Amino acid sequence: MAAAISVRNLVKSYGRLTAVDGVSFAIEPGEVFALLGPNGAGKSTTIEILEGFRDRTSGSVEVLGVDPAGGGRALRDRIGVVLQQTGIELELTVREALEQYGAAYRSRRPADELVELVGLDAKADERITTLSGGQKRRVDLALGLVGDPDIVFLDEPTTGFDPSARRESWELIDRLAALGKTILLTTHYLDEAQHLADRVAVLQSGRIIAEGTPQELTAQSPTRTVISFGPTPAIDATLAELGDRVRRTGQRIEVETESPTADLALITTAAANQNIELPALQVSRPSLEDVYLELLGPAE
Repeated sequence: MAAAISVRNLVKSYGRLTAVDGVSFAIEPGEVFALLGPNGAGKSTTIEILEGFRDRTSGSVEVLGVDPAGGGRALRDRIGVVLQQTGIELELTVREALEQYGAAYRSRRPADELVELVGLDAKADERITTLSGGQKRRVDLALGLVGDPDIVFLDEPTTGFDPSARRESWELIDRLAALGKTILLTTHYLDEAQHLADRVAVLQSGRIIAEGTPQELTAQSPTRTVISFGPTPAIDATLAELGDRVRRTGQRIEVETESPTADLALITTAAANQNIELPALQVSRPSLEDVYLELLGPAE
């Protein structure tokens, strides 16, 4: 099966400044792919080229088998774009906005179906200006889906959301993935990328410095897994067997380990033999955020 998006040796220069410097990646149909990186890394430029809104300097780009530079309306009918900020008319009702924007597409999803998909059934006839920030973002997502696209570009979909609204948006994106949509996501929230993305690519200074599944990237991290719990003198003899991998920090004991299953079994067996519970027992593995910060190095 051909890739939904294929990028090979993409370069975009502005005079002496090279914003995108030889980027290559492919996104399979139905995949959620997160493009990560600090501000100025080249994420927005890359996505605007894929959307057909910006010309490239060199390289090869295909979206649904078409060069977006010449894809025209036929391609735009098959992609949905959800920008970080939109200029939608706030005095329209949700239904009116969907019907108005939907008229631009030759094939479109019914407004009633869209409001149900994004969880705005009860707000369909409310003016957008009366909605909360999270609800307005749901409208943005519905507008990005109004043409029933095969690919959805999501630019920072949950910026400014409170934790509850972010979780609700994750559920919406999971729902899109379940529908078989290909999703290209940019986000500064690394937990969001770890939850949503099948694969991620990290950009720095216009180049991809890492790519893979979140699990693959975290497995490569030099940061060790940490087993931690509250002080329990009854197993101090067992902890002594672990040597200098044991740290005592305040009211916590931490054990760094490259063999978490074996070390956890050793510790919990000792506790069970003493018939005690380990207070606040926790196993912490390296997160995608840990890996991301290791890759980028100290902030300049």
